Amino acid sequence: MPSDKRLTAETLARDVSTIHSLPLFYSRLSEAINHPRSSIADIAKIISEDQGLTARILKLANSPLFGCYSKIGSITQAVTIIGVQQVRELALAVSVMDVFKGIPEDLVNMEQFWRHSIATGLTARLLATSRREANLERFFVGGILHDVGRLVMFIKVPALCREIIEECRSNGTLLLQGERERLSFDHADVGGSLLRCWKIPPRIAEPVACHHRCRLAEQYPREASILHFADVIAHALEIGGSGEICVPRLDPRVWDGLNLSPYFLSSLVTQIDSIFAETIQALFGSCDDA
Repeated sequence: MPSDKRLTAETLARDVSTIHSLPLFYSRLSEAINHPRSSIADIAKIISEDQGLTARILKLANSPLFGCYSKIGSITQAVTIIGVQQVRELALAVSVMDVFKGIPEDLVNMEQFWRHSIATGLTARLLATSRREANLERFFVGGILHDVGRLVMFIKVPALCREIIEECRSNGTLLLQGERERLSFDHADVGGSLLRCWKIPPRIAEPVACHHRCRLAEQYPREASILHFADVIAHALEIGGSGEICVPRLDPRVWDGLNLSPYFLSSLVTQIDSIFAETIQALFGSCDDA
């Protein structure tokens, strides 16, 4: 198979970021959150301008994901109870899910793609919860965005991606491996580059970029390890699919570093099963259901 080493992760991401940009409201939301004089009411007002986003965030806030004992009926309540940074992370995930449209079905089924991504996000969040990590939503959002680089590749070089997919299916090898052999980089590199182009904070961008090679993470190696583990679990449970042919191999250094008990896995699977359906409904259900 001939190589295509002229392409780089950065050029693919830069080209896509100019066409598939985050909604303007997300930039306004980030500016408001970063402004020292902004109030919760100011932040809630910006979010409320997007009815679809408002409905989905409220559904998430009232889902088992957060375990609130009383119904959250407004964005202001959601921001107050969940937290400003956490709501911004959720808004980022929902916004990115709306950006990518029209990708050919023979490359990826988008519903299955997002199901896998959400399962990875839930798994990462549950694992982070068990480890008493702060700001759990960065793990949830990192999981949802971990394979976004593959969407960039499907958009920019669809013919090349078809060749790689066919070759990997024929050989029974990982699509991840095919990407590296053909391009000298993989979808995680592209995803990290895209998030940097969008000026997404390193606490999310670096784990996405390094979730298959956690040792390369300089600032957030623990987050990258959790994302790597979550991705493997979501693949093993066969929840959705990102186009990958096989279950990626769990890096033994990640397993050792996280210091997990084998008994934890059955509990983790039970927790995923208990909240996955409602999380999917929150993110994909109609706004009328809110």
